[in-house]
Amino acid sequence: MASLNVGNLGEYLREQRRNAQLSLRQLADAAGVSNPYLSQIERGLRKPSAEVLQQVAKALRISAETLYVRAGILDAERDRDEVETRAVILADPTLNERQKQVLLQIYESFRKENGFEIEIEIESDVDVDVDLGTGAGLAADSGEAPAPGSRTADGDDAGPRPTAS
Repeated sequence: MASLNVGNLGEYLREQRRNAQLSLRQLADAAGVSNPYLSQIERGLRKPSAEVLQQVAKALRISAETLYVRAGILDAERDRDEVETRAVILADPTLNERQKQVLLQIYESFRKENGFEIEIEIESDVDVDVDLGTGAGLAADSGEAPAPGSRTADGDDAGPRPTAS
């Protein structure tokens, strides 16, 4: 079989798998793909779908967007800033998973507001309603009440507003 032009996806996946100290079989099991199929991807013999890349990225705990760019699914030039921003957020060891997902959702909201549609869906177990005007809702699932004077996603006041002195 001739090698497909999928950039350096296979090499990158192998490097990430080794950094995660996973065998090919362990990663294949964690990603829900067959061992031979994953081996062919690593050797550049197969071009995986976006869904498979997302499963592999999740198993490796890395950014799926980075894999999409390396596989040629996303345009590297046009989407590089977005991918890099997402990768930095996801790689930040000082943030927990919930905080990372909230930041990504806020980032998506701002991009959408500015006319940049985001076609890749982020999987999240965190539901967050954010009012872009005030930033209210950042504590949506943390059990904390919104700040006084902020508004909920449906426009209702969350509490008394501070008065100007």
